[in-house]
Amino acid sequence: MAATQAGMKRFYVLFGVLVIAGLAVLGYLLMRPSTVSIPANVVVQPSDTSGFAGYVKGSATAPVEITEYADYQCPFCQTFATLQMPTIEERLIKTGRLRWRYRDFPLQMHPFARLAAHSAACADEQGKYWQQHDRIYDGQQEWSAARDAAPMFRKYAQANGLDLSRYDSCMDSSKYAGRIQADYNSGVELGVSSTPTLLVNGRLHRGRFDSDAITKLVDSLARTTAR
Repeated sequence: MAATQAGMKRFYVLFGVLVIAGLAVLGYLLMRPSTVSIPANVVVQPSDTSGFAGYVKGSATAPVEITEYADYQCPFCQTFATLQMPTIEERLIKTGRLRWRYRDFPLQMHPFARLAAHSAACADEQGKYWQQHDRIYDGQQEWSAARDAAPMFRKYAQANGLDLSRYDSCMDSSKYAGRIQADYNSGVELGVSSTPTLLVNGRLHRGRFDSDAITKLVDSLARTTAR
């Protein structure tokens, strides 16, 4: 009888452990963000581009406009965004001399480029595009090597103060896949084939990309425009 009671006790202990473990796994599966993928080569609808022509910062009256076609997973784009853009923004954009337009050009070789672009687009819904944009570039080495970058982008969204319920819904919907594809298509039509590529007042820029060279170029064009 004692042996039977001991055996039953072990059974109930084991059963309890399995129930707790099962509940823990279920809780994790329910609480973790779902893996998200953004489709490529979608058919662009008129609504995808209505009222949209890239993400813009700077004065509408700036004499020079530069459009950047870039890929969030491109190492050269990351270097440009983190090392050159801060100086360009301080010298030229904040002083009203330059308007900057960012457009997505996700390269096929980069599996998370569209996901990153969509994350930034979802942040734009909540007025936090540039904050998410900057964090994604700052963390490129971290998420680029991950098996799934979506949780990291979600972490950045949380750090930027986004409403995560709205963000998750936006990401799950893939609602900006057409907008991203439209940006890519427009770049191809303009002759863009690599990233980053700059267009200065609508023309492909073949020169240097560093902040000093761009400052000289903007100053030169501004003088020409003023004549």
